[in-house]
Amino acid sequence: MATALALAPASAQVTATPAEVRAIAKEAYIYGYPLVDSYRIEHDYFVDRSAKEFKAPWNEIANIPRVFTPADTAVQTPNSDTPYSWLGLDLRTEPIVLTLPPIEKGRYFSVQFIDAYTFNFAYLGSRTTGNGGGSYLIAGPHWKGTVPKGVKKVIRSETELVLAVYRTQLFKPDDIANVKKIQAGYKVQPLSAFTNTPAPKAAPAIDFPKPLSAEGQKTSLEFFNLMSFVLQFAPTVPSEKALRARLEKIGVGPGKTLDVNALSPEVKAAFEQGRADAFADFAGGIKLFDSGKLTSGDVFGTRQSLKNNYLYRWLATIGIYGNSKQEAMYPIYAVDSTGQKLDGSHKYKLRLPPGNLPPVNAFWSLTMYELPASLLVANPINRYLINSPMLPQLKRDADGGVTLLVQNESPGAELESNWLPAPKGSFNAYMRLYWPKESALNGTWKAPPMVRMQ
Repeated sequence: MATALALAPASAQVTATPAEVRAIAKEAYIYGYPLVDSYRIEHDYFVDRSAKEFKAPWNEIANIPRVFTPADTAVQTPNSDTPYSWLGLDLRTEPIVLTLPPIEKGRYFSVQFIDAYTFNFAYLGSRTTGNGGGSYLIAGPHWKGTVPKGVKKVIRSETELVLAVYRTQLFKPDDIANVKKIQAGYKVQPLSAFTNTPAPKAAPAIDFPKPLSAEGQKTSLEFFNLMSFVLQFAPTVPSEKALRARLEKIGVGPGKTLDVNALSPEVKAAFEQGRADAFADFAGGIKLFDSGKLTSGDVFGTRQSLKNNYLYRWLATIGIYGNSKQEAMYPIYAVDSTGQKLDGSHKYKLRLPPGNLPPVNAFWSLTMYELPASLLVANPINRYLINSPMLPQLKRDADGGVTLLVQNESPGAELESNWLPAPKGSFNAYMRLYWPKESALNGTWKAPPMVRMQ
């Protein structure tokens, strides 16, 4: 799809007092950060063909027949268990039909749908629709057409731009040819192509503004203009009418542009104070994560499951595009069993007792991330995770359990099979449970502690 011309921006005015600006800017920042952060990534993936991370134009699937490595830097906390396919959907002109091939029983796959707010609003795949294949229609908020024959299900999005993330399980390195074959069967068609009928008139091409960097999002007031840009593709939902009206008072609204350089010193300071207030709330949320009072299962999901908790939605950008807990759970190791932050200057063990492996219908993994970037860790054995398909190669304890060794230096040849390499400095480790069983969902099963050995 072309990316020239488009929706003309409308100049915006601030009509609130400085005190009101501060309060509304805080609210706007908490509400809007996920929209702006996701736009930054989608611009790299689907708009900027010169970007290192460019995948494909909108409405064209990009299959990546490999897993993530430390060279992949656009997305924080990437999963390296499942080769990805990426699809940016522009639903303004007409719906898009996704056709999935039959996939053998026992191989996990999923298609996660993420709207412009970063809500996970729907899933296809092993858990939800099975491995039998079929065609599914993805429609935007304004579509009123009829559903054609051959479509198993209609999925509706609140926003006109959508990200679809496909994950296809790789059993082991020499299984990649099978994954490539499955990925080649993922078909994407406009509804008119699926029904072999004339295409409707195309929606106006979009003039995509350059995004801010991840750091710039934290410091530049242009953040609010990027938020207004994204809101063009997100019609107001009933529960947000009052919020959207408040945002208008600080010049934030669909397609609006605020001249941040023309703001008075008092108003500019109020915007910056509101942003600082928002970050104070964010820091409080991180403490809840670190203490275990908040989990990934609390912050990823639908609008309904999150009950419009915008702070939780923002906290989810730490691992942006993470799954809802029904699809995958992510016990996060940020501290050891005594509450001390994890650091590669120490050695740790994580023991999985016999008969008490992470309870999953699909598979589990433990992945290492260096901080503060939250990216994969380069290491001499090119191992970024340990997962359940690797169990046959792991050395067992005398009672049949498994002890994983988490440290910077090799534990020696005899124990290297159980080694998850850590960086020299600060790190987090994420456990992932794909298609978790009820004992994980209801909290009966607890992730084992990370115990510092020295």
